[in-house]
Amino acid sequence: MSEEIKLNIYQKLLEVRKSVDYLKKESKSNQYDYTGSAQVLASVRDKINEMGLILIPRIVNKNLISDTVEYMDKDRPKKTTTYLTELTMTFTWVNAENPQDTIECPWYTQGVDIAGEKGVGKALTYAEKYFILKFFNIPTDKDDPDAFQSKHGQKASKETLAKIKAAWAKLGMRANQLDAQSSALYGAPLMQLNDELADLFLAKIEEQIAAGGKA
Repeated sequence: MSEEIKLNIYQKLLEVRKSVDYLKKESKSNQYDYTGSAQVLASVRDKINEMGLILIPRIVNKNLISDTVEYMDKDRPKKTTTYLTELTMTFTWVNAENPQDTIECPWYTQGVDIAGEKGVGKALTYAEKYFILKFFNIPTDKDDPDAFQSKHGQKASKETLAKIKAAWAKLGMRANQLDAQSSALYGAPLMQLNDELADLFLAKIEEQIAAGGKA
């Protein structure tokens, strides 16, 4: 009887990557379809278990920024305080058959909350979701892989940019912070984002609105 071939951690992760071609955006918010966290995790969970892999998240550092915006609503003064939670993390893949066989990946995430108590949870949820998507190079689109490829690299439409600005305002964030946030996430101000990155940015903001309510 031939001896069973043991895969190393890189080979196992490659098998996971092969198992998912793309994800259709199935979750819905008021304005936008997006790929939900549960959908992303479900797409790889069975294969990760089959390969005997464990993913260990760890928070390395944290930062909390609060920003209060005062405004008039029907001649009545109001104010909204937005809390931005920033987390520096590591995600470590462990080969359960050989626990010394590991891969550690540095990661950064953030969560925006209006109430103040959900920022860490949001940041962790987004971190896990986007780590899986980016680590395994999983494309997402509301239709199919061909649609994803056809729009890749195109300049963001005026409609999408307008939706981003409106969603950003719903979070209670200042308009002059939008370019800084876009640059921090995607390396370019809002007007320079291509269609794919603008869609990702909008989906991220819409998820935060869906999780925390309107400003």
